[in-house]
Amino acid sequence: MASQTLNSERLAQARRVVLKIGSTLIVEKKTGSLQRTWLDALCADVAAMRASGQEVVIVSSGAIALGAGQLGIDLTRARLEESQAAASAGQIQLAHAYQEMLDARGITAAQVLLTLDDSENRRRYLNAANTLFTLLKRGAVPVVNENDTIATQEIRYGDNDRLAARVAQMVSADCLILLSDVDGLYTTDPNIDSDAKHIQEVTELSAEHWEMAGGPGSDHGSGGMRTKLDAAQIAMGAGCRMLIASGRVEHPIKILQDGALATWFLPSSNPQTARKQWIAGTLKPRGTITIDDGAKSALISGRSLLPAGVTDVSGQFERGEAVRVKDQSGMELGRGLISYPADEARAIVGRRSGAIVDILGYRGRDELIHRDDLALTSDGSG
Repeated sequence: MASQTLNSERLAQARRVVLKIGSTLIVEKKTGSLQRTWLDALCADVAAMRASGQEVVIVSSGAIALGAGQLGIDLTRARLEESQAAASAGQIQLAHAYQEMLDARGITAAQVLLTLDDSENRRRYLNAANTLFTLLKRGAVPVVNENDTIATQEIRYGDNDRLAARVAQMVSADCLILLSDVDGLYTTDPNIDSDAKHIQEVTELSAEHWEMAGGPGSDHGSGGMRTKLDAAQIAMGAGCRMLIASGRVEHPIKILQDGALATWFLPSSNPQTARKQWIAGTLKPRGTITIDDGAKSALISGRSLLPAGVTDVSGQFERGEAVRVKDQSGMELGRGLISYPADEARAIVGRRSGAIVDILGYRGRDELIHRDDLALTSDGSG
């Protein structure tokens, strides 16, 4: 009962959830075909989450395994180009299955393909994040996979556990669920050690946990327990709770809510706090925005920075880079991620947001720095 209450409460608290599906769950090992009954039950769980007001992003493995079965490719001996060909054939099957099963429940599915480069290049990161946020705002369920068709070894995540964690970080998710063929972290491999003990909670990753993780995973999935701990490290750093649970049941989310065994990884902060700490303490500011007293009051009260309240822009920066925000006396009020590059920011200084499209020729954000992208470092009292 304690486990049921714990899982149910923690899952219910999450407003935005990233759900990662392992290859071994979605692809039948012997035939290489799609596990349609299982996937349909999962989509029913997703629909129930959406009905309860939760936003859901799915990170789905399975494209390469599906395509390999269709093209007759042996993945144990496949070259990179053969794996990419398999991904190309399998991705269309996978996307169509999600579209069909979610659409039957009145939900729009949207395909998003990413590479490691997309989360490390600032401009691509912002474009991907903005696309995901827009889809969620419109009520869609993004279905994300690695863009294996074009990714080389140098720009691949290598597994969808880490991809899912980066996506959770990208969208400031409250919870990341890794559904796999295991129900959590054990002290030793439970398949070979009957004395292995299940770990229910981890609040700080230690060397001992990495030792518990063991070696590689299953045939279809390239992510073993070590990659799941890599994902946990990323998620916890972003203030996102993560859990590892078995997906080898129909309706795995409902089963989780009913108290199924799982391992929770619990961060010390929430996504919003972690993001603000990252902006304030990690990123190097590339420029300075000076604001008037009206804008200063607005920021201190928790609002966004609009162009109308800006009196000066200095430095050279690109969209999405960190800048300092100072008042008229030169005191730093905070640091934030700027919505426009330096030349465009200068062009709209002191102007109302409605005039941006006429000045720049396109409609960007109304805010120069959105409140979610601003970390105050002073209360403005001097």
